[in-house]
Amino acid sequence: MWDRPVDLDEHSIQDALREWGIHTAALAHLPLGFGDHHWSTTDTSGRRWFLTLADLEHKPFLGADPEAVLRNLGLAMDTAARLHDEGGLGFVVAPLRSVRGATVRRVGDRYALSVFPYTRGTPGHFGQTLEPEQRTRVLDALARLHGRTPPDTVRAVPPEPAGADRLAELAGAPEKIGDQGPFAELTAELLAEHGAVLLGRLEEFGRRAAEVDGSRVVTTHGEPHPGNLLWREAGPLFVDWDTVGLAVPERDLWLVGDDPEDLARYTEVAGHEPDPALLALYRLRWDLQDVVEFVDRFAAPHRRGADTEQAWRDLGAILAGLGR
Repeated sequence: MWDRPVDLDEHSIQDALREWGIHTAALAHLPLGFGDHHWSTTDTSGRRWFLTLADLEHKPFLGADPEAVLRNLGLAMDTAARLHDEGGLGFVVAPLRSVRGATVRRVGDRYALSVFPYTRGTPGHFGQTLEPEQRTRVLDALARLHGRTPPDTVRAVPPEPAGADRLAELAGAPEKIGDQGPFAELTAELLAEHGAVLLGRLEEFGRRAAEVDGSRVVTTHGEPHPGNLLWREAGPLFVDWDTVGLAVPERDLWLVGDDPEDLARYTEVAGHEPDPALLALYRLRWDLQDVVEFVDRFAAPHRRGADTEQAWRDLGAILAGLGR
């Protein structure tokens, strides 16, 4: 996120870091990404760390309430740690375990902290077009991930977007958005304008998802787009593992390409030929899940800032695109 959380005392982060044996000498907020808050910290020995603070009230894909989100976030971070430490997947940028063995530590009622090694590399960005050699390296990494025996900490992720039922309810009755911030009324107007199309796409998705053969599921990252890649000479590193889950390989693959020629390398290495219908299904799922999360944010107390401004623009663009 670009905006700092207004309801957080940063001293609580420093206090929490002691569970990792980290005594903070400097703490700097990093305006990055969307969804989580980030800081870097330097300890008293001069070593640097990367911190992620998850907002437990705004992760509907992990649960309907903060307790469920915290529990499932812990499972996701544990999965990433095990993929790296036990599965031998060096491209997984995994959280470090605290002195108690935890990968997540609650900070106040609303947030949860994970600690990562500060890793240098060239970051990608969402929407970036990968060069053919980069795409090959990403597909090779995904083939290795998908080929590993799933840890017992990894959750099954059904095709249906988490929170779809609540979104359908609001699309049919936009007034239920309420008025808890500057974008609430605007969101209600947007849903009133696009509600019929949105309900139609949700119904279409449900029909298509019911036909998915879930007999071949693998450990998927969930969001292996260029913005979640950090490039080094040896290849890509994958960050942001809160979306990790058991699903069909196409959950990951559509973000690399939807042309059979683009994905031929994956077929060669993994022995699985991606299903074009599933690639298209997960592309639609991405848009629907984004709508769920943006509407969820605007139906809750919120402020105007760089993050909500961007979310508002993205919500309008996605809803317009669903009607095309």
